[in-house]
Amino acid sequence: MTAVAGKRVLVTGGGSGVGAALALAFAGAGAEVVISGRRRAALEGTAARHPAIQLVEADVTDEASVQAMFAAAGPCEIVIANAGAAESAPFGRITLDQWNAMLAVNLTGTFLTFREGLAQMPGWGRLIAVASTAGLKGYGYVAPYAAAKHGVVGLCRSLALEVAKKPITVNALCPGFLDTEMTDRSVENISAKTGMNTDEARASLAAHNPQKRLIQPAEVVSAAMWLCAPGAEGINGQALAIAGGEL
Repeated sequence: MTAVAGKRVLVTGGGSGVGAALALAFAGAGAEVVISGRRRAALEGTAARHPAIQLVEADVTDEASVQAMFAAAGPCEIVIANAGAAESAPFGRITLDQWNAMLAVNLTGTFLTFREGLAQMPGWGRLIAVASTAGLKGYGYVAPYAAAKHGVVGLCRSLALEVAKKPITVNALCPGFLDTEMTDRSVENISAKTGMNTDEARASLAAHNPQKRLIQPAEVVSAAMWLCAPGAEGINGQALAIAGGEL
């Protein structure tokens, strides 16, 4: 058993990718896990893989839905704001609706999840945002996404100061391009727009990483586990790059 055994963990966007990997790892370490998202079938697929995982449908961009999510989950010591989405377009072609959508799911969703999560935290707690290297630097053609993730990093740094006198920490994990379904969609988009085959498109994303590879979800999981373990109490208000030296 580990430091998270017996603790309740809520993971937003837990139906796939990093969210599913986080849920399975925490459940395997003895935690009670609640996953949330908008796609019930995906949530059910993850929950079916471990008996300690429960699910609740929720939309992190909706205040009432987030409040209902925590009411259903019960008090959670560890809250991981992982839900997010990415779109790419030249800056001049970005519509206001696209801009607002990126901020809503990536930034407002984190705000609502942390606000409600902190309000019900029973004492000791960990608030962890899964951000991105896009929260630490710029990338072309994803200005709304990068702006939102920069906002997540700022939110974490500010909230960390507010809770510093409590046994609670707030941190952001900032992986580079991940080997997940979201990157698969980016690869398809690059292929469609450039004529690259999928291997070439994937390599173009991996090239951002000095190690010339995509980051594995397990690497994000390991960082999250460390933040919840004894010895990480002084890690607060940090944006941890998981990117092979890109940053």
